Amino acid sequence: MNLTGKVALVTGASRGVGAATAIALAEAGCAVACAARATDTTPLPTPGTIDETVRRITDAGGAAIAIPTNLAVDAEVLAMVAAAVERLGPVDVLVNNAAITFPGDLELPMKRFDLVFDIDMRAPVIAARAVVPGMIERGIGAIVNVSSAAALNYYPGQMAYGMAKAALEHFTMSLAAQLRPHLIPVNTFRIDMPVASEGFVAALPDIDHSDWEPPEVAAEGIVWVLGQPVDVTGRQFGMARLRDDAGIMRSRAARPHVQAPGMITDSHLDDVHGQSPQPR
Repeated sequence: MNLTGKVALVTGASRGVGAATAIALAEAGCAVACAARATDTTPLPTPGTIDETVRRITDAGGAAIAIPTNLAVDAEVLAMVAAAVERLGPVDVLVNNAAITFPGDLELPMKRFDLVFDIDMRAPVIAARAVVPGMIERGIGAIVNVSSAAALNYYPGQMAYGMAKAALEHFTMSLAAQLRPHLIPVNTFRIDMPVASEGFVAALPDIDHSDWEPPEVAAEGIVWVLGQPVDVTGRQFGMARLRDDAGIMRSRAARPHVQAPGMITDSHLDDVHGQSPQPR
């Protein structure tokens, strides 16, 4: 897809990979709808707001809007898409990036289990259902679902999160098959190496982050995926392998990374509840 002049909707755009992706899409020529809960007037404990992301885009001459959204509420997900369409035009690019997690496995209270699935899995499905009819009608569109190494591996205390991400990757495969006749690609971008989002750095100030990549590196990969031909669909692009295979996302870490055992190696969470976040 040629991104110039397209409308993009990015969830979890208040910080980290979501904010970096929104900025990268604006630099590529998109008008960007930035969605998340954190705003200047209603900030979260972790740094970053969608208003800050919008200012970074507009100060650089781009076009962007902030859409405050609680992705755990179906009606707000639908309202998010409606607001993007009303203010910017039909959505051509959907990046389902936002996610949350709680610590706990089988003992995790079902209320929290359900909330993880509501935000990490249900919201992307609802958002896709809202934008896909317009994409089909116009004959253009692309969707990227941002996943995690936790979709493939068990990390202690992250069972629900890993289950939701595994389901999200299956959603990618299934939706890609349904939209292939319409030439609308749907792909996964799996963050499987440490990425230092603002929230994670603030939550772990005593940890050496010098071998973590800045969020802009992951954002470069997401934009690369969106720029592929329409027949590249239903793929699960792992960040580490994509770097090797495509020669993109050059490391900007201060020193080479050596992954510690049991580390969750991504960091696109919109919020982390009830724990000190781990680099996922």
